[in-house]
Amino acid sequence: MNEDVKKEILAGLDRPLRIGTRQSPLALAQARMAANALLSFHGWRPDQVELVPMIASGDKIVDRSLAEVGGKALWTKELDRALGTGEIDCAVHSMKDVETIRPGEFILAALLDRADVHDRLIGAESIDALAERAIVGTASPRRKAQLLRQRGDLDVRLIRGNVQTRLQKIEDGDYDATLLAAAGLNRLDMEDVGSEISDEVMLPAPAQGAVGIEARTNDGHVRRLLRAISSVSTFRAVTVERLFLERLTADCHSPVAALAAIDGRTVHLRAEILLPDGTESVDGQSNFDSGDVAAPGILADKLLGQASAALKAIFGR
Repeated sequence: MNEDVKKEILAGLDRPLRIGTRQSPLALAQARMAANALLSFHGWRPDQVELVPMIASGDKIVDRSLAEVGGKALWTKELDRALGTGEIDCAVHSMKDVETIRPGEFILAALLDRADVHDRLIGAESIDALAERAIVGTASPRRKAQLLRQRGDLDVRLIRGNVQTRLQKIEDGDYDATLLAAAGLNRLDMEDVGSEISDEVMLPAPAQGAVGIEARTNDGHVRRLLRAISSVSTFRAVTVERLFLERLTADCHSPVAALAAIDGRTVHLRAEILLPDGTESVDGQSNFDSGDVAAPGILADKLLGQASAALKAIFGR
C-alpha cells in the first residue's frame, strides 16, 4: 500500500479500533480473524485493535428455540446497542445468524473470505447410518426439515448451547447425533470432527460460513478500513442469498436454504423452501448477472408459486 494512503487511513483513529463480538469461543475466533486481517492489511501493531466481548441474549437462553423468544435479534441486539452508542467501532457477526432487515444506522462494511459452507453430522457416518428413531439435536428449522425429508423416523429435538456444549451432550448420550456448520468447527481447530454432508443432501443456510463486519453507516473512516479486507466474491454471494431471504420474508420459523456461487460476473443461485416436518420441499436454481438485484426475488417468487398453501403460509403468503 502507498505510504501516504496508509498514513491517511491511520490518521482517523488515535486509539485502538474497538471490535465488538459475542464472547462464545467461536465468536471470539471469528473476531480474531477479522482483527488479524486488519493488522495484516494495514500494517498495524497488535495493540491497534481491541476485542470487546459481550454476552448475547441468545447465549443466555439455552432451553428454548430462538423463534419462541425473539428470533435472530437475540444474537445482535447487545452489539447493536454498543455500536450505536460508540462503545465499539464495528461488530463481527456470523452472517447466517443476522436478521435480513437491519437498522439503517448500521451497514455491512466487510465480509471475510467465506469458509466451508457444508453441514457436518456428529454421531454417525451419514444420515442413512443413523439408527431407527435416533434422537438428533438441532436448533435449526432448516436442518430439522431436511433431516425429516430424508428420514421421517428420526426424533429431532431442540438442542442449544455453543459448539462445545452440544458436543458434550452427544458424548453424554443425551442425543444420538447433531449437526454443526463445518466452518465453525474448522475455526475452532476441529477439522476432524463429524462427517461432511453433501450440499446435494442438505443445502446450507443462506450466508452459512460467512463472517461479516458491521459499522455505523455514518462512519466513513471505519467503513474504509473494513472495506479494504472485504472479499468481493463473498460479498456478492451473501448479498444474493440475503436478497432471496428478504423476498421470502423468511424468519427463524422458516425452513429455507440458499447457496450462491460466483463465476466472474455470473451468479448461480440454488435454493429451497420446506415444510417444518419435511413432507414438502420446493427447490430451484437460477443463473444471472451479479448486478441483477431483482433475480434472487424472482427465484423466491417462483418457488412460492410452486408451493402448496401450507408451505406458502410458512412465509406469510
